[in-house]
Amino acid sequence: MGTYSEEAALLYDKTADRLYPTITGVGEAVAAGEINEGVVPIENSLEGPVTFTLDLLIAQPTLFIRGEIDLPIEHYLLAKSGTVPAEIKVIYSHPQALGQCRQYLEKNYPQAEQMASLSTVLCVTDSFESKVPAAAISPRRASELYDVDILDRGIQDVANNVTRFAVIGLSDHAPTGDDKTSMAFTLEKDSPGLLHRVLGEFADRDINLLKIESRPTKQLLGEYIFVLDCVGHREESPMKEALASLSDPISMLRILGSYPRWKAPI
Repeated sequence: MGTYSEEAALLYDKTADRLYPTITGVGEAVAAGEINEGVVPIENSLEGPVTFTLDLLIAQPTLFIRGEIDLPIEHYLLAKSGTVPAEIKVIYSHPQALGQCRQYLEKNYPQAEQMASLSTVLCVTDSFESKVPAAAISPRRASELYDVDILDRGIQDVANNVTRFAVIGLSDHAPTGDDKTSMAFTLEKDSPGLLHRVLGEFADRDINLLKIESRPTKQLLGEYIFVLDCVGHREESPMKEALASLSDPISMLRILGSYPRWKAPI
């Protein structure tokens, strides 16, 4: 309890009530049918893609993105009650949170070692178990769940810090008229102009590309899987025609899901 993922899940569905400590745990629970949907972080405005989630979706063909949530992120620095800030020797948090607070930590706690935890809440218990004075970077909610002192708040390096969460399930979402599609693909061969040719299929149909990035295939150095987000639903034109045209220049196409674009609650 108390993670940003829990906050995002409750924003998506107020009845959400099952928590898993890791992204992999959420994916396995969905794949096994233990839960209908899971919420996992997929991208942060400061640190970029959450590679654990991308790799999970690419590797698990039964999992699809069926929704998204954009959640503003405010990091708190918490410590066991009575901890003296000047004596802190180690600071725990999830790697994404540590990265989002990099400048703050270098300026205010240059002497403290940064240690990765499985989540932004488990890092609190990690700090409690430390043999040296320690602190944790966590959501505000964690300060309500544990007996801690709030040493600082809003410590992310950029005030406008937003994480996009993906709602994953065993199928994606039906068309709504305002959708996005995420996909992963590899090129048929390494030759000039192939990626341009793939992207051109979308440009020729006036499909807006929102993001493109690459992940290693984990098979050979220099081989990549491209991950693409664009506007439109895979079952509707012109997206449907664009996808059908990709069979020649690519060797693998995995539709990660079509889903409604996020609209913040009013």
